[in-house]
Amino acid sequence: MKQGDAKFSVGQVIRHNLFDYRGVIVDVDPMYQRDDACYERMPRNRPPKDRPWYQVLVHDTDSEAYVAERNLCLDNSLKPVENAKMAVYFRDFSEGRYLPINRPH
Repeated sequence: MKQGDAKFSVGQVIRHNLFDYRGVIVDVDPMYQRDDACYERMPRNRPPKDRPWYQVLVHDTDSEAYVAERNLCLDNSLKPVENAKMAVYFRDFSEGRYLPINRPH
C-alpha cells in the first residue's frame, strides 16, 4: 500500500459510524482480505473491496472487528480503549494514540 492510501493507521483510536462503537486499529489491509463468503454475509450496501479495511479491537469487549474505511472516523476523545487483547499489540498509550510493540521481523 502506498503511503497516504489509508486514512488511518495502527494505534489510532476510531469510532464506527454505523454501530457507534470505539476501538483501536491493530492492522491495515490495502483492500478486503477476507474470504468471499464472509463478504457476502454483510448487509446489502457492502463497502468496496478495493479500498482499505482495518482490523479493530473493540472497546469494552474482548472482540475484534474487520471494518471498511468508509465506516470509520477518528475518535478525538483522548480516552483509552479497554480490550483484553491490548497487551498483544501495544506497549503504551500517549496523547490519544497507542504505541505498537516493536517486534523483530
